[in-house]
Amino acid sequence: MKDSRRAVGRGLLAVGCCTVALLTTAAGTAYALENLPPKQPLVADLATQGRACATGADTVYVSSAPTLDAVLYDPEEDNQPYEVNRVKGDFEAWWTDAAGAEQRRTFTTNDGHSGSRRSWQLPSDIPANTVVSWHVRANDGQATSAWSDEGAGSVCSFVYDDASPDKAVVTSPDYPEDQLQDGVGVYGTFTMDSPSPDVVGYRYNFIGGPQTTVRPDEPGGPATIRFLPVRSGPDYLSVQAVDRSGRVSGVTTYWIVVHSGRASVAHWKLTDPAGSRTAAAETGTAARAGTGVTFGGPAPSGTALTSSVALDGGGHGFLTPDAPATDLRESFAVSAWVRPAETGRTMTVASQDADGAPGFSLGLRTEDSGPAWSFAIGDARASGGSPETGEWAHLLGLYDAETGKARLYVNGRETGTAADATPAEAAGAFQIGRARGASGYRDRWHGDLGDVQVHDRVVVPDEVTALVHRTPKRLGHWSLDNATDGASPEQAGGSPLRLGPGATIYRYSDASCLPELDPDCPYVPEALVGDGHLHLDGESGHAALDGPAVDTGDSFTVGAVVRLADSEPAHPMTVLSQAGEHTDAFKVRYEPSSHAWQLVMPEKDEAGAPEKVVSEVESADGGEGLGHRLAVVYDDGADTIKLYVDGQLGAGDTADFPNGRHSSGALQVGRAKAGDGWGEYLHGDVDEVQAYQGVLSETQIRQLGAGAGIDP
Repeated sequence: MKDSRRAVGRGLLAVGCCTVALLTTAAGTAYALENLPPKQPLVADLATQGRACATGADTVYVSSAPTLDAVLYDPEEDNQPYEVNRVKGDFEAWWTDAAGAEQRRTFTTNDGHSGSRRSWQLPSDIPANTVVSWHVRANDGQATSAWSDEGAGSVCSFVYDDASPDKAVVTSPDYPEDQLQDGVGVYGTFTMDSPSPDVVGYRYNFIGGPQTTVRPDEPGGPATIRFLPVRSGPDYLSVQAVDRSGRVSGVTTYWIVVHSGRASVAHWKLTDPAGSRTAAAETGTAARAGTGVTFGGPAPSGTALTSSVALDGGGHGFLTPDAPATDLRESFAVSAWVRPAETGRTMTVASQDADGAPGFSLGLRTEDSGPAWSFAIGDARASGGSPETGEWAHLLGLYDAETGKARLYVNGRETGTAADATPAEAAGAFQIGRARGASGYRDRWHGDLGDVQVHDRVVVPDEVTALVHRTPKRLGHWSLDNATDGASPEQAGGSPLRLGPGATIYRYSDASCLPELDPDCPYVPEALVGDGHLHLDGESGHAALDGPAVDTGDSFTVGAVVRLADSEPAHPMTVLSQAGEHTDAFKVRYEPSSHAWQLVMPEKDEAGAPEKVVSEVESADGGEGLGHRLAVVYDDGADTIKLYVDGQLGAGDTADFPNGRHSSGALQVGRAKAGDGWGEYLHGDVDEVQAYQGVLSETQIRQLGAGAGIDP
């Protein structure tokens, strides 16, 4: 008030029956204004400890003496500056004590601008478990408003609750405490209850899970949750009861022991010998094969499968156990390894017969945007991904009866959008390679299939990952510690790296003197890894295989350790590349203009095709450093390609790469294609060149370049 009056003076003048304010501004201008009383506080502008004003059955319960709040207004008077409109609050609270006498407390706040919030922190002697009522009025120093509960207003009430609720009691018919029970992927019911009648919620969490609150149907009642275990072993449910004042009980810990997910109810590996007319079942019933089925085909690399089965896409290309595999009205999952021989039409991997239609279908579907993988239940469909002719993919369709969602996983990753589904009863036979139609079977599969499984439960994400795991295969490891006749050997006896002009093997132990033994010895650089490394002169130095190190059309991992000889190179320098017919399928280089390692790929395998930097990581040094460990990882299943530097993936260093291109050119170390010749020669050292068909794990990538080969 004092601060605001430094610039504004106010006097009072009696004029007839009214009081008139004389207002003088800092400029000396005087105004005559009639004082109007403040506005009656609105119930909507009142709060008890931040909760809306209420009374009766909606009375607010608090866990300590609360703060009362009110937004108060003084009318906007003509020509009156903002500073003059100031108002304070007169609060009053009352209750009836244990002797039946009424008790009252009052408080007047300091003043504040009109429209501001005025507050009263009630004293600590407010009685517990007693209904306390309150109201407020606005006061501008000359006049007061009506009380907030007058007229159409309402009193506000609260109860101070000084006792915490009793601990919750937890029970479960599906997961009795401390007993090993089924299991991963199987929902269980848990009920929480408390003896306290005023409990309005239960806070709970499982190990590693978020804290969640569930509310009973009525205060003091029990609450039930459904829980899906996603890992085996011990787990616990931690629960606290919460009463209407916000007080919480002590923690109840309910321990459970979860069994591993139960095995599939139907499983055909489809690795039967060539000429078989029946597919043996790991679980479930053997499946008879039509005459359009050929056993003994190739298996997806890196899996435990030894062969697959080919279906010709015709009327006799199917397998069936002539019985249903599972009840589609309950949770279920169906999965398979698939390799289509064509992608221009709708084709079915698996289905189960219903009345004139499939109860579900898993397979390939043609859409306006092109072919896509699909999992359908009735009219509900989840679809996505990019099927490629002749390329293996793993499909898993999942229906969760608890959520009513149908989901599709392609190569271990959820694809598309989960769909709301309501399965109809489908008690007909399970089908591999075809789907039931109104006039017979249709959408027959043309291509290879393997490892068809059906589960009668939810298959959780870690299990999906395990189903699609493909162990990488080491194709080459060149330690570059020595060379014979210009060739540095591959550790397992494979093709050597042949050294070109300007390329030499440096061995630390061959130095004429060693600094640690002779203090007068000039500086001798250490080998990057082990006893030696490849040194390239930056002019013509390189090393190369006789052919490709990896099939760049499939998943691969290629890595090397490199140390630049110069901290500021004059031009880009390539560490690794593998050529296509006209240009490089990929190359990893150092770009001095951005001081970064780059993964570069052409837009197409044509002479002069534009190059695209798909990943870039700033990190480089030259001379005496320990070098950097570089790795390129192409995941054909996820359609991504990544560049790792020193075992770490930089931000934004994953690029979409939907169609890997096969390359037949040789792996090059230290140079890249340049027009009709070679260029981007590396000046520096290279060591530990390794090549794998498949995707190494994050842990394995961090181990690349440490000296020992990775054993996938």
